[in-house]
Amino acid sequence: MNVVADVVSASRALATAGLSDMVWGHASVRDPEGRGAWMKASGFGFDEINEDRVVLVSPKGEVLRGTGNRHLEFPIHTEIFARRAGVGAVVHTHAPALSAFSSLQRELLPISHDAVPFAYPQLPRFTVTGALIATRDLGRELAEGLGDANAILMPHHGAVTVGPDIATAVMYAVLLERACHTQLLAEAAGGVLTASNEAETRFKREQIWNPHQIKAGWEYLVRRAHS
Repeated sequence: MNVVADVVSASRALATAGLSDMVWGHASVRDPEGRGAWMKASGFGFDEINEDRVVLVSPKGEVLRGTGNRHLEFPIHTEIFARRAGVGAVVHTHAPALSAFSSLQRELLPISHDAVPFAYPQLPRFTVTGALIATRDLGRELAEGLGDANAILMPHHGAVTVGPDIATAVMYAVLLERACHTQLLAEAAGGVLTASNEAETRFKREQIWNPHQIKAGWEYLVRRAHS
């Protein structure tokens, strides 16, 4: 398991998918030895990350490995890892469509394949603050708000996605942005909005977004990122 290479590939994949926000946003992988989170160093965009720009950050915010600076919002990652043993990777982005949609008091509907992982049950929203998650207390509150979901919208801020591995966390970030964009387009067009019901949504979750398909999407983004 090469956690540093995983963070590099995740960052490059997120840039390729259009989820960059200059030097902000970050992806992380759980340290196999339980020391914290491997994540991109601050001050660099997703597209600029290489193995020299990845750091290991402890739950207290100490940089244990690497020479770069840590992001202020490291508690997003370390506190989610602390609360959910099954989460192996975390992604935080400020992508435009999900940021816009998160400010609306509307549910994300499964009107596209992309929205299927986030409905039935509906993904939560974090409403404690729209400011940076720069303290461990806020990180814990965010982790509690996330609960057992695979994503949480952060009104006036962005979103966080999680997964058992980096491929899933990245793909959920990409799908969430696409799902929010599609619903914004549909609502702007007006008319009656239709969506898959619960039974079809759950069926599509296994048919369309099973681990094999998640892996295929991830590998496509990585190929694009490194081409």
